[in-house]
Amino acid sequence: MESEAIGARGHRNITAKHRTTLEFTVEKELTLRGDCIIAVSAGKGCLGLGEGFREALRNDGARLEILIECDGISEKVVAYGSSKLMLTHPADAVIRKSDFICPRTLAINADKAACDLGRNLVEKLRSGKPVFLTLNAKV
Repeated sequence: MESEAIGARGHRNITAKHRTTLEFTVEKELTLRGDCIIAVSAGKGCLGLGEGFREALRNDGARLEILIECDGISEKVVAYGSSKLMLTHPADAVIRKSDFICPRTLAINADKAACDLGRNLVEKLRSGKPVFLTLNAKV
């Protein structure tokens, strides 16, 4: 198993309404148009992930568990890797319900998008408090 721990922050403009994706980004600001973004000021995007972790995700059988924690509330998202993943975007990491792949794609065929996250967690994310993302990739 390969793991990554990423620190980030919530933001007052987090709405988590997107129906097919969720995203975290190294960018510090967020407009209301970014309805898939669940955390800003992340320590890394796809490109910053360790090489071993990225290689693990580039397996068609890889399973990725993403634990999102903020102010005592946590939620898990399960998604999958692919041999087609590029993982080259320096700022963003997008988890998708679909199998669409671009440089920003971290994982595909996820069981949740931003709109599926519990509203208690989303309210905590809107508070701007620290967000902890734990990514575990199993091949």
